[in-house]
Amino acid sequence: MLELRDVSLSFNRGSVNQKEALRDVSVSFRQGDFTTIIGSNGAGKSTLLNIIAGVFLPDSGNVFVEEHDITTWTDYRRARFLGRVFQDPMKGTASNMTIEENLAMACRRGKKRGLKWGITNKERELYRVLLKTLGLGLEDRLKTKAGLLSGGQRQALTLIMASLVEPKALLLDEHTAALDPKTAMRVMELTEEIIGKYNMTTIMVTHNMKDAIHYGNRLLMMHEGRMILDISGREKENLQVADLLQLFERASGDEFADDRFLLT
Repeated sequence: MLELRDVSLSFNRGSVNQKEALRDVSVSFRQGDFTTIIGSNGAGKSTLLNIIAGVFLPDSGNVFVEEHDITTWTDYRRARFLGRVFQDPMKGTASNMTIEENLAMACRRGKKRGLKWGITNKERELYRVLLKTLGLGLEDRLKTKAGLLSGGQRQALTLIMASLVEPKALLLDEHTAALDPKTAMRVMELTEEIIGKYNMTTIMVTHNMKDAIHYGNRLLMMHEGRMILDISGREKENLQVADLLQLFERASGDEFADDRFLLT
């Protein structure tokens, strides 16, 4: 469903600060796959999502969706079939717009818009039904501005918005990292429910090794811009954190020394 072929990207090319973010990365994702991606700082995880989303154009290589080459497509053109949730809860919603206005914008992503009334009563009822599934009481606060919500509430709202038009792929960029443990767990529960409901192809970057092992049917590990591990099926089901560390050291020839991962 989604494929990257020989994708490379460098930042600050030709300068002393040149950084090879991705090195000839080739990876494909099947319909319905829920893939977690882990790796140390600077491994290329978020860069990979930005390439898929169209934020960055690769120096070389191609990106395909259902065999259509979208390498040169802009990010707003890809937004019609890609949903994304960022690490920062403030990025997914417009603070000065109400909850229903944010949902209406998400509902119209990729569609033409006219001068008729922006939100119908039928749409409001739909929004209430969707928000009620969150269990956060937001269904009774449609007129509340998103900026007045907590980080967890905004991230939960962003999840609903990202999946509202049933995108072909959902990109999650450490979307629970800025939340407290209890809220993060609730957001992950919602994530699983939404992915299961729509059978969405999902790619989740995480710094939490336990989450990377527990969630999804496939685990990828990146190191210095390369894919060094691809684990799925029974092997992933039986995986433990200690096993993952050993696999990393064997595949990379290096010791995993990222405190952010080891302390989580």
